[in-house]
Order: sequence, then structure tokens, then C-alpha cells
Amino acid sequence: MTWPQNYAPLGSVGLSALIAVLPVVTLLGLLAVWRIRAQFAALAGLCVAGMIAIVIYHMPVQLTLAAALFGGVFGLFPIGWIILNAIFIYNLSVETGQFAVLQKQLSGVSRDRRIQALLIAFSFGAFIEGAAGFGAPVAITGALMIGLGFRPLEAAKLVLIGNTAPVAFGSLGIPIITLAKVTGLDVQMLSAMVGRQLGLFAVIIPFWLVAAQAGWRGMLGVWPACLVTGVTFGLTQFLVSNFHGPWLVGIASASVSMISLAGFMKIWQPAEEQKYSAATAPAEQPPAGPQAAAWKAWLPWIFLTVCVFLSGLPAVKTFLNNLFAPNLHVPLLDNAVQRVPPVVAHATAEPAIFAFNFLSASGTALLVAGILAGLCLGLGPKQLMQIYGRTLWRVRVSLLTISLMLALGYTTRYSGTDTTLGLALAATGFLFPFFSPLIGWMGVALTGSDTASNVLFGNLQQVTAQQLHLSPILTAASNSAGGVMGKMIDAQSIVVASVATGGRPDSPDAGTVLRSVFRHSLALVLLMGVLVMLQAYVFRWMIPTQ
Repeated sequence: MTWPQNYAPLGSVGLSALIAVLPVVTLLGLLAVWRIRAQFAALAGLCVAGMIAIVIYHMPVQLTLAAALFGGVFGLFPIGWIILNAIFIYNLSVETGQFAVLQKQLSGVSRDRRIQALLIAFSFGAFIEGAAGFGAPVAITGALMIGLGFRPLEAAKLVLIGNTAPVAFGSLGIPIITLAKVTGLDVQMLSAMVGRQLGLFAVIIPFWLVAAQAGWRGMLGVWPACLVTGVTFGLTQFLVSNFHGPWLVGIASASVSMISLAGFMKIWQPAEEQKYSAATAPAEQPPAGPQAAAWKAWLPWIFLTVCVFLSGLPAVKTFLNNLFAPNLHVPLLDNAVQRVPPVVAHATAEPAIFAFNFLSASGTALLVAGILAGLCLGLGPKQLMQIYGRTLWRVRVSLLTISLMLALGYTTRYSGTDTTLGLALAATGFLFPFFSPLIGWMGVALTGSDTASNVLFGNLQQVTAQQLHLSPILTAASNSAGGVMGKMIDAQSIVVASVATGGRPDSPDAGTVLRSVFRHSLALVLLMGVLVMLQAYVFRWMIPTQ
């Protein structure tokens, strides 16, 4: 027997949406206003979501519990697995002393902390996002910036803002490929449309990032570097997404951006450098040694890049997942929940197949990279296990929090409460193009994944566009493009940023991190709404056609 979702249990979508939003309000309110610890806020939000699913939406109790358990396990595997191994690589680099050498080399590009933010938070983070995704860029770049002397809250805020432009293309184009499968739309046209939206925002984000760091006056001091970083990233993103496809957009854009910025620093430096104060400067000084030691500092990151890139290749990824990640049908939940119109054309049973990703491709690639780097740096198996044990102990509470966050997200997904919110926004008629990116933004904020948001709302965007005689390519693409702005406030990213920048007396909690980035996320998605509105009614030539 299947349970059909009901998106208006109180008789109207609008009234039902007021109830459906309560889990999110509970979570964000406890985090940002009452400053409750993230794990307790997530647990409270989960309880509210479960009660609404059972009492208001009449979801069977066993399905509600199965959905929450499914989300909780997914939060650990693969998301927690990836984050754990990303932090392991960083800790290995620090404990072998190679991170101190890396600090000196990165400082050699520019001693100005604004330039370092552009290079690491934006460009390098985009490279990791294009290769791995799932929180790895936030974890790695946050730890890197702390080691370079950035204050913990500053580092957390900057890596979250920087991790926007590449998210729509994610790990090897998976969000766009998934969106095409869900909607039946052409993957190349969707890729091109997203490139024509985010390509413009990629030029803006570096300026926005530095302004959030150093104020508008500080940003004006390095505007040429912001321009070089943004234009090279945005132009590459546009060209690759339009003329090749979504697969290598993140990696190509980030690589060109990093090389261009490093090259530009050879011929230009800001008139007044913003360096670290004595209180925030890196405590460890790189040891003097032979030049041969310089390349060793990059070993963990070289292995990371190579292993993650190889694991993302379809043949390698399929081999690893077939070998170590068997697909398991979730008891009670698989094909037990039915999605109904107008979200889909015909009532469709929602599959619940869990790939047991304890040894999935991306997470395993990070672990292999760390082990290989450690062996090359002279560590033995016992030392590697000790470092890994310390890493696991450090992130134990955060892994629990992420698990609870995903349990909340999956409960809202399978109960249909998040779809109620999407339908409420879809009922805006002429203004729907403006609200279309906000649906994607809300989806990512709830699920922590642009891919999941596309699965959740891709069909809704397509069906609504057809009813309003708009381009389904435009609205479906805007779901993914708008979703990236929600990446900086989703619970998973907030917790990862808090973990990556933790361990110091002034390290921020999750609520403080959320408050620091929420206004940036909202402002950027509203700007995306304006752009999509213009593309729908004024600049229609920007929409690709066959």
C-alpha cells in the first residue's frame, strides 16, 4: 500500500504553508535567536516536523519514523564520511608540519588577506566543490584559512559566501544531470541556462566576498583582483556550460580563476596591504629547510585533487560504488510514499533506495588521499590511525548534528510539507519567475543539497511554467541557480563551517555562523529573482532554444 501526499491538509495551500514552515522556523529560531546548541535545535526541529507530518498531514507513524531514520543515516553516509576524511587530511597536514610550509607559500602569492580570501574561499573552494561537493570545500577551505591566520568567524563566513557560484554544477555536474533526469528536459539546454544565470553572479561574488570581509572601502582597494577572479571564473563557467556541458564546469572555472589571479599578482599588488594583526597572525612559523621540502607541503592536496577527480569519473565511480556501496531498499519507506499532481503529471511512488555509502567514491577518495600523503610524509600505520582517531573524536558531535539535520530534511520531504511551501510560492502567477529561484533556495536550505532540491522541486518548476506559458528551461534552471544561494545557510554547511573553524576560544557556534551569513544569502537570492524575472519577460533571447 502507498500513502499519497496531501499538499493542502488544512483545505488551502496558503494556510497549510503556515504550518509547514514551523520546523524551519523552530530550527532557525533556536539557532539564531535563542542560541541553542545545533544538535538540540536540530532535534527540536525534527520533533516538530514529525508531529506535523503525523497529526496534520496524516502520514503513517511508521513512514514518518522510516523517513527520519533514512535521513539520519544519509547524514552519516556519505556526508559525514566525506567531512570526516576532509578534516583528517587537514589534521594530517598540520601534525606533520607541512601546513606551516603551505602557509608561507600561499602567503607568497600575496600577503594581503583579501587576496588570500579570493584565492582560497572562492577559487580553491570552487575547485573542491567541482570535484567532491557534499561539504568538503567548506571543511577544507575553512581549515586552511584558520591556519593562515583568519579569525574563526571570518573564515566561516567567507567560505560559505564563496561556496555559491560553483554549487549548481556541483561534483562533476551531478545537480544539472539529476535535474534533467527528473524533468525530462535537455541536459545541455539546462546547463547553458544555468551558465547564463550564474555566469553573471560569478563576476559579482568576489566583490561581494571581499566587501563582506573588509567593507566596501576595503573592497575598492583590491577591485582589480576581484574583477580578474570573477571575470575569468564567470567567462569560463559560461563557455564550458554552454559549449561542453555541466560535467567539468566547476573544475575548469576554478582552475582558470586560480591561475589568472596568481598570474595577476605577479604584475599588480594593492597599494595598501591588509595584513594580519598580532592577535590573528599564524602562530606557527614555517621552518627553514631545503627547497625540496616545499613540494611536500602540497602532497596532501595533490593527492586529494587527483583521487577526488579520478573518483568522479563515471567508470571509476561506478566501479567503487558497485564494489563498496550496494544499493539497499529502505524497509517500509521504499515506494510507500506517492507524489501527486500538480508536482508530477501522474501519481508516482517515491523510491527510497539507499546506497550504503560507507565506502562511497568521494569519501573513499579523500581517505585514500590522506593515507597516501601520510605514507609519503613518513608516517606509519599506527601514527595515521592515531591522527584519524583524534579527528573522529573532534567531529563526533558535529556528525550527530548533521545526522539530525538530514533526518529533519527527509521528514519534510517525504511528508510533503516542503512541497506545500513550494506550491505556495508557485501560486504567485505573473511574479512566479521572481519566486522561482526562492523555491530552489528554500529546497537547498532544507535539504543541504542542490541535487536534492532539484529532485524535490524540478517537476514543480516545469509544471508551473507550462501552466503560466513560461519557459520550463528557465524556471527549472533557476531552481538550481537560486538554490546555490541557500547553500550558505543550510544546516549541514553551517555545522561543517563551525567544525572546520572550531577548536579555539573565539570559534563560533552554529547560530553565530548562521546570523553572519543569512542576510547575504537572502540578498543574493533576491537579486537572482530579479534576473530571472528579466529573463522571463525582457531578455528572452538569453533563454536557449533548440
